[in-house]
Amino acid sequence: MSGWSGGQITDRALCVLAPNAGPMTLDGTNTWVLREPGSEQAIVVDPGPDDESHLQAVLAAVAAVGARVAVTLLTHHHLDHAGGAVRFAELTGAPVRALDPALRLGDDEGLREGDAVDVAGLLLRVVETPGHTRDSLSFVLVADDALLTGDTVLGRGTTVIAHPDGVLGPYLDSIAKLRELVEEGLVDRILPGHGPVIDQPGPVLDYYLEHRHERLDQVRAALEAGATTAREVVEVVYQDVDQTLWGAAELSVQAQLDHLRTP
Repeated sequence: MSGWSGGQITDRALCVLAPNAGPMTLDGTNTWVLREPGSEQAIVVDPGPDDESHLQAVLAAVAAVGARVAVTLLTHHHLDHAGGAVRFAELTGAPVRALDPALRLGDDEGLREGDAVDVAGLLLRVVETPGHTRDSLSFVLVADDALLTGDTVLGRGTTVIAHPDGVLGPYLDSIAKLRELVEEGLVDRILPGHGPVIDQPGPVLDYYLEHRHERLDQVRAALEAGATTAREVVEVVYQDVDQTLWGAAELSVQAQLDHLRTP
C-alpha cells in the first residue's frame, strides 16, 4: 500500500477514506467532500460502502467545517462507491444524483454530459466516461482544475474493465476525452476513487492508453498461439499476476475479446 490516507487535498476537496482496503479497492474507497471555502453547504461524491462508521465519519468531516450536505453525487453504481447512498440520504436528507435512474433519490434530476452542479458557488461539470461501467461519470471541479474520476482512473495501477458491464471501446474513448481536458488546460490534477491524488495527469492518461493497447497486442498474440477462451488467455498474458486476481483478469480479457471481435 502507498500509505494514502486521504485528508484535505485542495481548499475545496477533502477525502474521507473508507475502511474497505483490498486488492480491488487499494487503500479503500475515496469519499470526496467538496465545499467552497466558507460555505455552509457541501457536495459529497461517492459516500462509499454501506458502512455506518464510514458514513458517520463523512458526516463528522462535513460538520467539522460548519457545513451540511446539500447533494450527493455518484460516479457509478459499484457498491464500494454507491452502497451507502440510501443510508447516507437518510442521514442527511440530501438528494442523490447519478446517471442511472435506479440510483437517484429525491426530486433532483439525473446527471448527463455537460450538466453543471452549482452548490453555493462550488461548480462541478459532468463528464460522461463510460467503459469501467456503463454509468460511469467524472466531475470537473472547475475552480481547482481538478477531475474526480471514480474508477475510470485510479491513483495507483490501472482500472479493471470487467465484462459484461465494462466495455473497452467506450473506455478508450473516455480516457482520450479526459486527455483532451488536460491538453485544454482544464484539468491539472486527478482526484480518483481509489488511491492517491495524481498531480501529473497527462503522463498517467497516456500510460493508460498505452497499457490497454499493449494488453490488446498480448491478447492477439495469445489467440494466435492457440488460446481459445478468456481463461486460456489469462494463463498466458497474466502469468506475472497473483492468481487470486485471475478471476477479475478473466472478466477483463473477455471485455478485450469482445472489443477485438467488434467490427
